[in-house]
Amino acid sequence: MQTARSSRLQHVGGMISRRRDRRLIAGVAGGLADRIGVADLYVRAVFLVLALIWGMGLIVYLVLWAVTLDRTEDAMPAPQAGEHRRAGYLLIFAGGLLVLRTIGIWSGDQLVWPGAAVILGVAFLMDRRDIDPRSAILALFDPNSGRFRSRTVIGILLLVVGVSILGAAAVPAVQTVVLAVLVTGVGMAVLFGPWVWRLVADLGAERSKRIREEERADMAAHLHDSVLQTLALIQRTDDPRRVVTLARVQERELRRWLYDSTPADGQELLSRALQKEVDRIENTFDVPVELVTVGDRPVDDHVRAMVAAAGEALTNAARHSGAEQVSVYSEVTEGSSDVWVSDLGRGFDTSQVAPDRRGIAESILGRMESHGGTATVFSEPGEGTEVHLRLPKEEQ
Repeated sequence: MQTARSSRLQHVGGMISRRRDRRLIAGVAGGLADRIGVADLYVRAVFLVLALIWGMGLIVYLVLWAVTLDRTEDAMPAPQAGEHRRAGYLLIFAGGLLVLRTIGIWSGDQLVWPGAAVILGVAFLMDRRDIDPRSAILALFDPNSGRFRSRTVIGILLLVVGVSILGAAAVPAVQTVVLAVLVTGVGMAVLFGPWVWRLVADLGAERSKRIREEERADMAAHLHDSVLQTLALIQRTDDPRRVVTLARVQERELRRWLYDSTPADGQELLSRALQKEVDRIENTFDVPVELVTVGDRPVDDHVRAMVAAAGEALTNAARHSGAEQVSVYSEVTEGSSDVWVSDLGRGFDTSQVAPDRRGIAESILGRMESHGGTATVFSEPGEGTEVHLRLPKEEQ
């Protein structure tokens, strides 16, 4: 006999397992909900309704807790039940209540029926698994949202019926007042509901249309001011280098406009300041400049001096090196901010620079030293030139 009882308990425990997560007390209601494929709030509502019948819900909960185990990793919840299946569960529960009432296990009609209506009504209203809360009221008048409308109406009706019955039991006049308010509310919804829905829908459509028109106007203005003018300049020039420069500058500017999310009035950054210098050199000298930045930092007086020194190095490379391309590499670390400007042009002997040529000495070396940084120029005739600018951490 003990063996048969143990096998029955194991059979029940195999059918239902307690949740190990997302549980309020012991996971019994959640495990049962996963087993039959309904929302756990409905199962908890059923336990609360049964608790109104001489505490039967608490007894059933404790029995299920005793004969079930926590869910194992390989135990998967059942698929969610459809509308017809959930309606069947509700009818079975209502029939079970009638059976309990017939056999005498009952604590009174004035307690169970209104209590069940209130508890289940709250459960219907709280069920928002597949509904956008923003449309909670408007969808009541939307002919395309039948699932939400039916669920909300059922919940409200159950709440009204339950509260009215409880109020009628306490004060008989309450039932008449509730009925009058309910009839008036239904009449208002029938009369003005479609008009309110159309008004809100029209306002939403007008707002979406206005946003699309503003975006289209903004894009058209930008294309006219930049892309179309650049294409017109390309058609009027015969210089291949100039054509390449215009195309590169326009491509970079268009990509920045499309993909850069930095606010236009935001703080200036080192990468943006270097990009401005690169654009200036390409527009002035028709020499392609490749810019690579690793890390970034805000621009202050020290960084602004380093950008100016980099601009002078770029100007010298574009004007005197004869290189077909100039490269700029920027890196910001915890220890320093560094910028390298290099080319593969003709190069020069740094010891043979004429005394009257003060561009490197003052605009690069002197500027960096006056702001606590360093500048180093590496160049050999025929080997190109590299200028390294460094701003240490204490100056950042």
